[in-house]
Amino acid sequence: MTRPLLQLLVVALAGFVLLLAYAIYRIAAQGDIDEARHADAIVVLGAAQFNGQPGGVFEARLQHAVDLWKEGLAPYLIVTGGKLPDDRTTEAATARAWAIANGVPEEAILGEDRGRNTLESLEGVAAILRSHELHSVLFVSDRTHMLRVLRMASDLGMAAWGSPTPTSPTDLETDRRWRSIAHEVAGLAAYYVGGGRLIEDSATASSP
Repeated sequence: MTRPLLQLLVVALAGFVLLLAYAIYRIAAQGDIDEARHADAIVVLGAAQFNGQPGGVFEARLQHAVDLWKEGLAPYLIVTGGKLPDDRTTEAATARAWAIANGVPEEAILGEDRGRNTLESLEGVAAILRSHELHSVLFVSDRTHMLRVLRMASDLGMAAWGSPTPTSPTDLETDRRWRSIAHEVAGLAAYYVGGGRLIEDSATASSP
């Protein structure tokens, strides 16, 4: 029985390696696509903030989202993200303040401030779209994050496109990019294994 078992293990390992390579390829390929276009709203995914000040990753996302809004691609900017137990404020509140300080009027900003991870934030976004009779969204996040965001958005019934920020430290620094890709592979695996449900740590809490 030793040889058949060894052959089975080799086949399983080869299949795992191929699946892993395909996942990495899809994450990288989606991150290279900028689908910026007119939509009902631009959604910026939350990231680490420090007492109301966005970290480098978060600020890069916010800058790109605000630039798209100023280009007139959508009438609304939706900010997202709750807070960790020791935080004084939410990612959404931090994003709202930053956007207002950078020229977006308060009435153009909608917010989801309870999501502790990507899926919860997107579920909150879906509720906002329904309540405001909005139908299409342009998502802003890091390059490596876009595949998972768009997969979840599609599963939630949104007409969604992605415009990754080109200046995120997560994507520009090689070691951080590979850590982010590993995080996304694990996140996608957990999402699919969970049948479209995912309990995850904040996707951005460790991204200053």
